[in-house]
Amino acid sequence: MDDPASNKSPVLVFGASGYIGSNLVPYLVEHGYPVRAAARNRKVIEGRQWQGVECVAADALDPATLPEALAGIDTAYYLVHSMASGRDFGRLDLEAAANFRDAAATAGVRRIVYLGGLIPEDPESQHLQSREETGEYLRAGPVPVTEIRAGMIIGPGSAAFEVMRDLVNYLPIMVTPRWVQSLSPPIALADLLVYMEKLAFIDEAAGGTYDAGGPDLLTYREIMATLAERLQKRPLIISVPVLTPRLSSYWLRLVTAVPVNVARALIDGLKHDVKADTAPIRALVPRELLPLEQQIEAALKAEREQNLPAHWVEGSIRCRNFEPRYAFYAKQATGYCDSEASAERLWAEVCKVGHRGDFFSLNILWWIRRVGDWLIGGPSFRRHRRHASELRYGDVIDAWRVIGYDPPHKLTLLMEMKAPGAGVLEFEITTEGNRRRVRATAYFHPAGVWGLLYWYPLIPAHLWIFKGMTREVCRRAETLR
Repeated sequence: MDDPASNKSPVLVFGASGYIGSNLVPYLVEHGYPVRAAARNRKVIEGRQWQGVECVAADALDPATLPEALAGIDTAYYLVHSMASGRDFGRLDLEAAANFRDAAATAGVRRIVYLGGLIPEDPESQHLQSREETGEYLRAGPVPVTEIRAGMIIGPGSAAFEVMRDLVNYLPIMVTPRWVQSLSPPIALADLLVYMEKLAFIDEAAGGTYDAGGPDLLTYREIMATLAERLQKRPLIISVPVLTPRLSSYWLRLVTAVPVNVARALIDGLKHDVKADTAPIRALVPRELLPLEQQIEAALKAEREQNLPAHWVEGSIRCRNFEPRYAFYAKQATGYCDSEASAERLWAEVCKVGHRGDFFSLNILWWIRRVGDWLIGGPSFRRHRRHASELRYGDVIDAWRVIGYDPPHKLTLLMEMKAPGAGVLEFEITTEGNRRRVRATAYFHPAGVWGLLYWYPLIPAHLWIFKGMTREVCRRAETLR
């Protein structure tokens, strides 16, 4: 068979902003494939700074956006799900799949590759049912579909992996529901990416459904115990029968940074044992798969070696102070204000942040926080700006450091004050019609339960502060127009 990477038609990764998509795109590029990445918000994937990748905006729930994304495509990876949309995600998943299936047929696509989930017998979980039905909807069209079904994926950013990492990091004593005794064959992200690449170009795989699992069939309790040992933690795990999946999802909302709708959908499916018949996929793609211990080590190594972004990106190890024990997913608080001032005028005001202790709004609260940091040995009051109104990459602003500088659009500051976690403050200026919007967003990656206890009481203050900051930036810019 000819080298598929020599095919000049681009490979479409549809859903490129998601976890698998954001890993599959650079993997395919590294292996010589021309890639077109599609997501609802093109700016999100452009922010990944993938070299040589064509980025387009497309939404499977908006059929009018699909022809451009699919034009000239030979192979399309369909990686869309709507778990974060709430209770109605099942219906949205099927509507999206039908739209994509029909548009792919019209565009003359050769193959659709769909990543689903391992399905137990008679699944009660809406999440698992939706994944199975999505594959059926895609196969109802004329374009051959290769469906790969995977269970728990071990890799940085995988929702199931991050739930377990948060639990191990946060809780010295875990009172867990019965689902921790459910079985799953975890697979390394690297192994799954190889399967996804190879099966897309094997003729025999067209129209087939393949289970992708690792070499170990383990309980979630065993997976957490292995992860805890690797992270040098010793949690006491106590299983009780009264914590149902629904109660578990409410509990996880408090003790994990994983988005709550995603965590709830995942937990709902954990009460099933899921097993994988891996013989068919291993016959087509022979490969020595990583055992769990090596999967975890590979995930932590991937974090340490990841490219450093020019602004905040979910899970960036730099934005977590290079500390893998901090939560991958960030808690967020934001405020914004609209203005008729020019982007350049607004940017000039944003760049004055922190000069002589001026953070635009409620400076007394900023001063109290800086005093607290100084008293426990942090850098507040010990460092000064290089220039009153000009900034550049690497500059320090009191207890903050510039790690992203993109005038007149985005300024990213890394928090270096003492705190139970890592934080980023990002200012963004966008144009909407004849007006500009200034947005200030705090991203906080908590370090264990103390990080959560630090974050939650501050949410009302953060929302108040950031609204006031952006309003004052706009007022000053308009005054000096």
